[in-house]
Amino acid sequence: MHFTGGYLTTSIGKKLLVAISGLLILGFVILHMVGNLQIFSGPEKLNAYAKFLKDLGPLLWLARIGLIVFAIVHIVLTIQLTRENRKARPNSYVYMKTVQASSASRFMILSGLTILSFIIYHLLHFTLGVTNPEYAQLSFELNGERVHDVYAMVVNGFTNPIVSGFYILSMGLLCWHISHGVSSLFQTLGITNAKNNKTIQQIATSTAGLIFIGNISIPITILAGIIK
Repeated sequence: MHFTGGYLTTSIGKKLLVAISGLLILGFVILHMVGNLQIFSGPEKLNAYAKFLKDLGPLLWLARIGLIVFAIVHIVLTIQLTRENRKARPNSYVYMKTVQASSASRFMILSGLTILSFIIYHLLHFTLGVTNPEYAQLSFELNGERVHDVYAMVVNGFTNPIVSGFYILSMGLLCWHISHGVSSLFQTLGITNAKNNKTIQQIATSTAGLIFIGNISIPITILAGIIK
C-alpha cells in the first residue's frame, strides 16, 4: 500500500491514472454513442435498448457514478500535473513552444471542466428528469409492455435549439479533448516513437472525428425535422 500510494503521488503515477481514466471514459463514450445511434432505427429499437439498460438496475448506476468519478479524477490530476509543470519552470519562456503544444493540449483543463458540467446536466436532463420532469410521463408500448418512451424524450429534448447547441458544443470540446488525449495515452504507455507518431496522431484525430459526427448527427437531424 505504501508503494502504491507513493507511486500514485508521483508525476508518472498521476500521468498513468490520467491515461487509464481517460481510456475508460473513451470506452464509455463510444458505447454510449453506438447505443444512442439506434434512434435512427426508430422508437422501438431505441426504447428496447433503453429498457435493457434500465433492467440492469444497480449496475447501470454504478457505471454512471463511475463515469463521474473517472471524470473528476481525470480533471483533478490534469490540473495538478499542469501546476507541477509550471512550478518546475517558474520563469516563463519567451517562446512557449506553441508549435509543439497543440491548441487542444493548452485548453485541456477548460474543455475537461465543460465536459464534466455537460455530463451532470445530461444526467439531470434525460436521466433524473430534474430539468424536465414532464418527460417521466412519456410512455411507449413495447411488446405489449408499457415502457418509458426514451425516443420521444430525446426528440423533445433536442428540439430545443439551446439544448442542442450546448450538446454540440460539448461534443466539440470532448472530441477536441480526445484528439489530444488519445495521442497522450500512447505516449504515457511508452508506445509512441518517431516512426509511429504520425500514425498515432491520425488515429487520435480519426477517433475524435467519428465520435463527433456520430453524436452531433442526432440533434442535427432532430432540429432539421428528419427525426420526428
